[in-house]
Amino acid sequence: MKIKREEAVDRRDILRGLGTVTAAAVASSAFAQDQGHEHMHHHGGAPRQALIDAASGCVSKADICLAHCHELLAAGDKSMGACTKTASEVLAICTALRSIAAQNAPSLARLASVALDSCKRCEAECRKHEKVHEVCKNCADACAACAIECKKAAA
Repeated sequence: MKIKREEAVDRRDILRGLGTVTAAAVASSAFAQDQGHEHMHHHGGAPRQALIDAASGCVSKADICLAHCHELLAAGDKSMGACTKTASEVLAICTALRSIAAQNAPSLARLASVALDSCKRCEAECRKHEKVHEVCKNCADACAACAIECKKAAA
């Protein structure tokens, strides 16, 4: 089976993104264990819960959108190429954002600014397909909600 160069690049990009997400998750878990969780537990939740929830929604919807895009690309529909790239990027960034927001880490404002940009681009790309693909609409809506919370955190 011969793989087209564009498909190979997309797969490599996805695998790199997944590796980055995994590394970030492992690092954040180790950091959280070192820092302890008593502070958040005694106060009834994370100080950035709205951002955590928005990032989680974005991750969930982007994951579904990305899988849908891969199915369409595999069927030869190249119109979803840009959507695949933006969903893949937002998936990686918002996964990291969710973890950093849970820690209320010092780098949160900078990462929220990056996530804001990524969410806006993904939303714009998914809006192009929302009338035909409901998963794209859902992803765009989740990105819009996350962008609102990112803007608050980036300020």
